[in-house]
Amino acid sequence: MNRDILEQFPILNQEINGHPLVYLDNAATSQKPLAVIEAVKRYYEHDNANVHRGVHTLGSRATDAYEGAREKVAKFINAKSTKEIIFTRGTTTALNLVASSFGRSICQEGDEIVLTPLEHHSNLIPWQQVAKATGATLKYVKLQEDGSVTLAEVEKVVTEKTKIIAMGYVSNVMGVVNPVKEVAELAHRHGAYMVVDGAQSTPHMKIDVQDLDCDFYTFSGHKMCGPTGIGVLYGKKALLESMEPVEFGGEMIDDVGLYDSSWKELPWKFEGGTPIIAGAVGLAAAIDFLEEIGMDQIEEHEQKLAKYAIERLSEIEGLKLYGPRVRKVGLVTFNLGDVHPHDVATVLDASGVAIRAGHHCCQPLMRWLEASATARASFYLYNTEQDVDRLISALIQTKEYFG
Repeated sequence: MNRDILEQFPILNQEINGHPLVYLDNAATSQKPLAVIEAVKRYYEHDNANVHRGVHTLGSRATDAYEGAREKVAKFINAKSTKEIIFTRGTTTALNLVASSFGRSICQEGDEIVLTPLEHHSNLIPWQQVAKATGATLKYVKLQEDGSVTLAEVEKVVTEKTKIIAMGYVSNVMGVVNPVKEVAELAHRHGAYMVVDGAQSTPHMKIDVQDLDCDFYTFSGHKMCGPTGIGVLYGKKALLESMEPVEFGGEMIDDVGLYDSSWKELPWKFEGGTPIIAGAVGLAAAIDFLEEIGMDQIEEHEQKLAKYAIERLSEIEGLKLYGPRVRKVGLVTFNLGDVHPHDVATVLDASGVAIRAGHHCCQPLMRWLEASATARASFYLYNTEQDVDRLISALIQTKEYFG
């Protein structure tokens, strides 16, 4: 990626603790380009009004911008219809909606829900709650030594009792890309449904939900250069039509009586109350920004950075890398000897290098790794090999500091 792209992110042009900022916490949230910042600012300065209600000019412009964002999202992930695009607060809300509405309605005692130990808590706890409420059983796919998932291992746990398979497309810790397309086909062969957590995949690779043939797909705007507080649930139209809303109030209703009410058609029956209008506007601007660069180019750039980072990290004696050595996404997870990851992150921050440390909302996976926590550096389109060099230099200094 060239210098012009870096200049689109004003937050990166600053010093932290006397050093130029190197931001390597993109799996947690990405930075925002000027195009997104300006789009949100322009909406609030010129078009701010509630949507679907007023007949005045501002209301019409706000509605056009909001529904225009829905059209852009549908095209971005190749959904068949805008009716299949539900705006949410983020991936967590989207997954909870699927679990609470769809999962609880189709599962009963004796049914099975298949997960992996890789899952972010957002794609694990909602299914635990479904199992508790319905009597369904949770089953977990065995991981390979490098933390990857194989179709053969999924096949071992899927049975005719399986109702739902829920899986992240990309692990936020191991950086592995799971075979969700093949697993979706397996699910459908057994009469089950496929739910994909796309939080870590959508920002980094081209997504085609029709090609994946998943039943539900979720992602967040803030990890793909968009604002916080906006996310998307994609669902096949027939499934969404069969589901009941989980939030009730204004905007999602068709007719309200004193003792009963009916709901609007898709997608609005799932968007009660004033929606996240500015967030949708910002997400649309983020999609324009990413598509102008090209998702294939972003993916290729990250793969090169990951390869370079793994080569450089492997040179540090005593550093333990987790996950496969070949990565399709720009994410590396490690521990530096006996130094606690929080201490590593603190010393790196003193050098202006921002990474993540902790369990990354993946405590079951941490137990599988036999680690209480790990350090994680995650890259995006604005990162460079020089950023990796700064990371390596800071890690060497950290190692020397702790002896």
